Amino acid sequence: MADKTWDNTGLLVDSSSEETSSDGIRVLLTIDLTQAVADEAIKSQSNIIMAYHPFIFKGLKSITPQDPQQKSLIKLIQNNISVYCPHTAVDSAKGGVNDFLADGISKGLNEKSRETIEPDQNEEECGMGRLVTLANPVSLADLVKNAKASLNLPYVQVAPARGQDKDHQISKIAICAGSGGSVFRGVEADLFYTGELSHHEALYFTETGSSIIACNHSNTERAFLSVMKKQLEDELSNADVIISKTDKDPYETW
Repeated sequence: MADKTWDNTGLLVDSSSEETSSDGIRVLLTIDLTQAVADEAIKSQSNIIMAYHPFIFKGLKSITPQDPQQKSLIKLIQNNISVYCPHTAVDSAKGGVNDFLADGISKGLNEKSRETIEPDQNEEECGMGRLVTLANPVSLADLVKNAKASLNLPYVQVAPARGQDKDHQISKIAICAGSGGSVFRGVEADLFYTGELSHHEALYFTETGSSIIACNHSNTERAFLSVMKKQLEDELSNADVIISKTDKDPYETW
């Protein structure tokens, strides 16, 4: 279900060998595979890292320790640690990241309908975004509270529609984890809920009567790791699944 026109998902580093034990594995979950996360995987004796964002995105013409990403790659291979990256497959999946975001922002509210944006051609109720229509309008302020609570964030960025404020009444919410600009093209909604938009995308939406909640790219994805942990534990009886303690969004609010 990944968008293979641009995404690079799957088993990107296979460090398994004939000596690899099948008695039990330790899986480290992270959104981004930074140098800190690579060191954490080595220290925790993990066998595999499931990194939501693809660790390798473009082709590599050389692998040297001068590049921080490649330095981590060398360390992981030397320590027999594999890397699997699901990215947009998890966004699209029923019960995946976008449904998690939809559940969080509509918590305690009645949904009239939930549709997929860019629906998958082969799998029902799967697609790159969600469009939630509420049974009754709700204020922008109340939806901001739900978003912050569901993602465990103290702050989010809010852009009210032109001429509106925190009391802007919202009935239809368009949702996309990460960067939602391309997924939202042609979609009509009272509120666009995503990680990030470009400056001009944000201006377009607010000038045409829609409000925005933006949480920073990876903040719309990181809270889902706790759900993924349970899903993997249910599927893999011999797996010890842990969530990275060093993974975090690169931006801070001071």
